Amino acid sequence: MTYNWDFDVEAVMKTLGTISDKYQQGSSEDEALRIAAVSLLYVRDIQKLEEYRTYFREFVTGKPIIVSQTFATRAEADEWLASGKATDGELVSIAGQGFTAHLLAKGWKFLRARVPEELDPPPGKPDSK
Repeated sequence: MTYNWDFDVEAVMKTLGTISDKYQQGSSEDEALRIAAVSLLYVRDIQKLEEYRTYFREFVTGKPIIVSQTFATRAEADEWLASGKATDGELVSIAGQGFTAHLLAKGWKFLRARVPEELDPPPGKPDSK
């Protein structure tokens, strides 16, 4: 299946709404679709849509997602973040969990983002664990 890397957010929102209408309000399906829709709107509203499109393209094509830094503890990671060496959106691993570094209005912060080791293997590929 091919995907449109330059997808129209409004068209995606309309499709999610159409699908959501088939489920009872408050159901787990309705909640999941609402979370997906709001996530996409958030990415657009913080003006990170192009970065998301790049991430989407890389994720779908199977291009590896690279962890740039690995830290044994959160304290080590926080020290690195405070050093000013981070790049907005940079993926790091802290004690085996993924996070991305983001410059927010109140300063630098780590946001949770799974690293490849935390993801299930793609369909049709054996689990390497």
